[in-house]
Amino acid sequence: MVNRQRYASCRSALLCSTICCLGLALAAWAQEPQTQGVSSAAHEVEQGKFRLHKFEQAIGEENYSIQQDGPSLVVSSKFQFKDRFTSVPLSATLRLKEDLTPEAFDIKGKNSRLTEIDDSVVVDGQTVHVRQGTSKKDEATPKLFFLIDGYAPTAMQMMLMRYWLANGSPAKLQTFPAGPIGIERRGQDQVESQGKTRTLDRYSVSGLIWGRETLWLDEQKQLFAVVTVDAEFDHFEAIREGDEAVLGKLVAVAGQDEMAALAEMGRKLPGRRTGKLALVGGTLVDGTGAAAIPDAAVVIDGDRIVAAGPRAKIPLPSDATVVDTRGKTILPGLWDMHAHFEQVEWGPIYLAAGATTVRDCGNELEFITAVRNAIRDGRGLGPRLLLAGIVDGTGPAAIGVERVDNAKDAQYWVDRYHDAGFQQMKIYSSMTPDNVAAVATDAHGLGMTVTGHVPEGMNIFQAVDAGMDQINHIQYVADVMIPPGKKPVGRPTRDQRMAMINAIDIESPEAKKAIDFLKEHKTVIDPTMALMEMFTASASHPFTSFEPGAAKVAPELAEQFMTPEGPPDPKDAQKKAVRDKELQIIGALHRAGVPIVAGTDQAVPGHSLHREIELYVEAGFTPMEAIQAATVVPARVMGLDKQVGTVEAGKKADVIILGANPLEKISNIRTVEKVVTGGTLYDTAPLWETVGFKP
Repeated sequence: MVNRQRYASCRSALLCSTICCLGLALAAWAQEPQTQGVSSAAHEVEQGKFRLHKFEQAIGEENYSIQQDGPSLVVSSKFQFKDRFTSVPLSATLRLKEDLTPEAFDIKGKNSRLTEIDDSVVVDGQTVHVRQGTSKKDEATPKLFFLIDGYAPTAMQMMLMRYWLANGSPAKLQTFPAGPIGIERRGQDQVESQGKTRTLDRYSVSGLIWGRETLWLDEQKQLFAVVTVDAEFDHFEAIREGDEAVLGKLVAVAGQDEMAALAEMGRKLPGRRTGKLALVGGTLVDGTGAAAIPDAAVVIDGDRIVAAGPRAKIPLPSDATVVDTRGKTILPGLWDMHAHFEQVEWGPIYLAAGATTVRDCGNELEFITAVRNAIRDGRGLGPRLLLAGIVDGTGPAAIGVERVDNAKDAQYWVDRYHDAGFQQMKIYSSMTPDNVAAVATDAHGLGMTVTGHVPEGMNIFQAVDAGMDQINHIQYVADVMIPPGKKPVGRPTRDQRMAMINAIDIESPEAKKAIDFLKEHKTVIDPTMALMEMFTASASHPFTSFEPGAAKVAPELAEQFMTPEGPPDPKDAQKKAVRDKELQIIGALHRAGVPIVAGTDQAVPGHSLHREIELYVEAGFTPMEAIQAATVVPARVMGLDKQVGTVEAGKKADVIILGANPLEKISNIRTVEKVVTGGTLYDTAPLWETVGFKP
């Protein structure tokens, strides 16, 4: 996951020239000696500090300096943060000519908890020499270009913007090794910071990360802030030291503006149709569990289904646009019940995959409400969003800024999320039992339900007894099925954890107790099994062998889903056994009547929802039951089954058209060709392409 002038006399002109923005893969300084290093005669001409945030929580800082070294400028950055116990250090150097033309770039370190980077670029006249890890290539030197490798360090984005502004602000710019990027001026924003009103110029940068990031330059054209995502798709922000108080406002602005840009693009998509529609001739699988209807018709008027059933019994309005679905299969729109909609590009991705409703399972409040409102009000492009507001307790593994350390905190955050229109609360890993119970009590009193992780030090029995209605991730169920004596003291290693899971007997008293308990409490489980399966990938078990969608992702994401090279992993059999055991648990829960809802926790954008459904069939679901786990069951769980979840007259027109029937072969769920939502029909191929994916 997965996932890159004469400065002394003209410094003021340079500072008025530009600013730069963070992207998605954290960059780093080379640790080895460089021939392009700074000489002893170099002197500093600029320095600064950015505060680094994840989900708006301060987690680290970046210190940069710019030194004049003879006729060149050398930009040095040390970028480091700590995320849930894991240190993420990154360092980078960039050498530039007097006119800001790049000469060399080195980056080394980590760009997330899970990924590393070690790249360098040297410009030698007409040739650009690129090294990424052990891979090397040479390319011709373009007239205009820059050297940068992803969203970090922030200082490199600042220099990118200075170069861009100094060279005519082209719509497209070649970069190495990141590839071509786009930069667009999007408007101005005013903020109150450090006792004065600041006017900031807003820019959008695409291509450094998958999708867009937003950055701001201040009145002096200094980089003020950037709102982006990191190499594991998590919200990431950097802002000048001292200006942190306005970060929340900028996050909301970024969400609104990025959705507006996407909506502009969506209105121009080929194949887009609105108005009255008649889907005629296909096989209707309405999601109720009833037998499929061949040669069916579905009539849609605006965002409502007017009629659905056998074609011979459905009168077709004379003013309807007829969509020929002969040889196709019509299904309800799919649900993803464990999303983290952390950038606007997830909107077209979900629609392309056939997902018309998504539960966002923990996000930045300002960002996700802006995105939800834009989609709801027709100012965006994406599925219906239902929201679970995340809360966590103070601790070394805490995430976000929504802290619940006592009953007063619980009431504050439940009220705030409720007033913002959230349907659920999400518990994260550092909560205490008393505070989980406080959140659940307040949430239930307002008609909200509670989902989330089982916090450290608690088990699933305690979490449900404290008031949790739903549990994210299958491992929390597996934890209470482990035989006595198989758990080590303290936090288990990865190998110990695999051994523990593989020791589970689904017929054991421990397993039966857990299943009976969850059934009795009507606890809902979203297993995120497609995410768990990702960890089985190895040189001898390539990722694309079980997830073909990994070969279709945008170029900025491709490296994150590449199977590592090398000899066969000796733990392949053990990892597969864990996967198979987790599927056994899911199957046993389903047979017992415990509600299972499909959720991905991101994984491979769009494609992992299809994989989740496929895995349920492997776990013992019928194809119809697996489809229902991504349609009517989540609609029922969220109290919306009277409105959505099946293709029936009177319900909202959330409908997808597939090229083949998934009841015959569940992998046909991947053949989504058209999607109808919010009164609009889209062809899915252009939706994939809008965000750089192959259809």
